[in-house]
Amino acid sequence: MKLKTALLSLVISLATNAAMAYEWQALPDKAPEPADNPVTAEKVELGKRLYFDPRFSETGTVSCNSCHNLMLGGDDNRSFSMGVHGKTGGRSAPTVWNAAFASSQFWDGRAATLEDQAKGPVVNPVEMGMSDLEVAMNRVRAIPGYEALFVSAFGKDDAMTVENAARAVAAFERTLITPNSRYDGHVNGNKDALSEQELRGMTLFDETGCTGCHSGPAFNGPAMAAGTGFFMKFPTYTDNDYVATYDLASDKGRDGKHMWKVPTLRNIALTAPYFHNGSVQTLDDAVRVMAKVQLNKDLDENQVKDIVAFLGALTGEFPVMDLPRLPATAGWSIIDSK
Repeated sequence: MKLKTALLSLVISLATNAAMAYEWQALPDKAPEPADNPVTAEKVELGKRLYFDPRFSETGTVSCNSCHNLMLGGDDNRSFSMGVHGKTGGRSAPTVWNAAFASSQFWDGRAATLEDQAKGPVVNPVEMGMSDLEVAMNRVRAIPGYEALFVSAFGKDDAMTVENAARAVAAFERTLITPNSRYDGHVNGNKDALSEQELRGMTLFDETGCTGCHSGPAFNGPAMAAGTGFFMKFPTYTDNDYVATYDLASDKGRDGKHMWKVPTLRNIALTAPYFHNGSVQTLDDAVRVMAKVQLNKDLDENQVKDIVAFLGALTGEFPVMDLPRLPATAGWSIIDSK
């Protein structure tokens, strides 16, 4: 009798858990930060200037903001960003907004932290094109005005280093978060925050299976230790026209296994074109593609419209962003135009 009662309780418990709705989460108003690089106002001010400064690219034309435009959705709305000498890469620039909530960086997750990621584009021959990180840092050292900013952020002892430059940029990027979307308002108890269509889309987003990957407050998967990364195979289902039409499989992603970091869906309405190769121009088509190649499901037009409406409600509140005054080189140029 006791065994039957225990089994009945277990069945009821499992059924109850299965019936429970997905746990929707609001975006925190502060991003996580590592113990060895706490965010300070001084680091943020330095990092902001470095982020917007194009002078430590080979041609003096490309800054972090060139590809990850903070006046837009944190990307550049191009399939492939343009770097030095008009070169373009093979992957679309991901948004930098809310990147601090990811446990790895780049589409393939090859950078464990924002600090690691900040170094990569500087020496990428297609992006900023510098031959060496120290060569790039020497340009920063040669610009009057930067030393005081480094000392203020990191103290007087050997402040102007590559590592500290990366720490400053990462600290700045940890302030680039967009909470208080209408979705967040709904999760926080505002019953009028979402329209009926957006509420339908929210339910359909879960029932279709999208939350299997796009979960958590940033819709980029579960919280994980820095450097771990949350990856999924893409495309999963290849017996459809979308894979060839949008060339989804030629780039094999992480370790050549078609594994990709699950990107955030925050502000997704602002970051077209979509996917790692920027091949899909509209959010409507991106929803259709994802449903088919990841879940093997065909959505009708009304379902697509409802999910797109919900995704639009993930556009958050952007912090006020004033362009910084960069330290000047009065009377001379640090860029060799030859």
